[in-house]
Amino acid sequence: MDSDAVVPMLRYLSQQPLYLLIILAFGSYLVANRLRQYWRLRQFKGPFSTGVSWVWHSRAVISGSAHKWYGDVTEKYGSIARVAPNHLITSSPELWAHINAVRSPYKRAEWYYHCARFEPGKDNVFTECDNEKHEARRKKMVAGVSPNCPNLYLYVTQHQQYSGKENPSLESSIDTHVEELVHLIRSKYAAPTASTSATTPMDLATKMQYFTLDVISHVGLGNAFGDLKADEDINGYIASSEEGLMIGNTSWGLGISWIRDVPILGKAISPSEKDAKGFGKMMSTARKCISERMMKSTSERSDMLSSFIRHGLTGDDLFQETFEQILAGSDTTAASLRIIMLYIMSHPRVYAKLQAEVDGAVKAGIAPATPKIISDAEAQRLPYLGAVVREALRVHPPVVNLFSRVVPKGGDTVTVDGEEVFLPGGTMIGYSAWSMHRNNKGLYGEDAQIFRPERWLVDQNIPSERDRLAHMCKTNDMIFGYGRWVCLGKVVAMIEIHKAIFELFRNFDFALANPHEPWTIFNTLGLYAIGNMWVEVTERA
Repeated sequence: MDSDAVVPMLRYLSQQPLYLLIILAFGSYLVANRLRQYWRLRQFKGPFSTGVSWVWHSRAVISGSAHKWYGDVTEKYGSIARVAPNHLITSSPELWAHINAVRSPYKRAEWYYHCARFEPGKDNVFTECDNEKHEARRKKMVAGVSPNCPNLYLYVTQHQQYSGKENPSLESSIDTHVEELVHLIRSKYAAPTASTSATTPMDLATKMQYFTLDVISHVGLGNAFGDLKADEDINGYIASSEEGLMIGNTSWGLGISWIRDVPILGKAISPSEKDAKGFGKMMSTARKCISERMMKSTSERSDMLSSFIRHGLTGDDLFQETFEQILAGSDTTAASLRIIMLYIMSHPRVYAKLQAEVDGAVKAGIAPATPKIISDAEAQRLPYLGAVVREALRVHPPVVNLFSRVVPKGGDTVTVDGEEVFLPGGTMIGYSAWSMHRNNKGLYGEDAQIFRPERWLVDQNIPSERDRLAHMCKTNDMIFGYGRWVCLGKVVAMIEIHKAIFELFRNFDFALANPHEPWTIFNTLGLYAIGNMWVEVTERA
């Protein structure tokens, strides 16, 4: 540069306000940081702009179909691909199992999990990102450890699920609400057998949510909300939950969820228990229920809340964990039931075969006479019912969270599709449920995208088939998490699902009222907001 031009430029810059220099410095820092992120992950392919911008990912989240966007990425770019400057995604079951192993050095990414907090700065077992604190929380919540287990620590770390061993009335509590569900449908919506009279369409989506909310409130708090008996969302929980998830999804997609952690401002824009409606009102009602239960001895009734108290959860931690179990236990199980029902109703061959197995179990006395409910042990021994449940949850995973993890400091060398790959430390990596389960042709066959329950009914006397089935089951179980982050409520959810599906098809026939548009569905933070699932119901002889 000509020396005569340098002096005027320096004089000009010296006359500018300091804030301009700060802006230039900050902008330079951002550009340099983004270029560094691009370069360190340059070996991983992804959609245009994902190396330098979060725009693609924001569009995926805001669309309400992020799971399909992630699936398309791994289908096109491989089982490990790039979705943002510092974020990868994988559809490899082996890599995901490695990342989530019991003693894995990976940790949850605050960028994702803190968006799911109920209140700013307050964590629960789902949002806690510190591995040691997370383990401590889980051990207080397991409550399903067998008293005869010879290695308590190994059982706790490998099988951390709330199985209800400390709640002897768990199954009977679920039976109560299955009976209420059947009664509600029979008394208000089911047309007489072979009726030609007008029918009353029923929104199956809401009934499934009433059912799962009543179950988890009964199992968790010792007192059901009563939605099935009232046939309405009494406390506005469903609307409030969907509202909260939608707000969280939008703020996360736009990259502004960090605002909730800003002192004073975050609290001002977050739901409050003083609110007259919405998510805040939902929190207030739940806290009131918990406070009332705290006034009673834990020996008076043994339920999930009592178990948490006995194992050392107190104060706000107790509220956060109980509230989380109610929300998560209801939404995910309701989504599972809706998905299973939709796939059965839309596949006549499967429908007929499942109902034949149900009728056979009734005729053989495996199931007690109605209105009594089949036992969990007997329901889970029915092979086709089990295959239908697994297949529906495989072809349309009910939980499609990104589940972002952070690669440990120093990085990690992993094997993906037979090749060694280095993941730089500090990189975030998530999971593509849609690809791992629905599109996994290498494991499930060329027809992996097709709903075919028979793929689970293999000849286990053939070693190769037995091994393949074991691999399929291990991968399919990842729908509920894996290793140190496996779902606490899996056991309760599976009891609900098997019982409800059996009894619904024992008592009724279902048909989609609008087969051209069977439901409305929107992905919010990995959970589905499902509605308008209208069906016509006929009483079975």
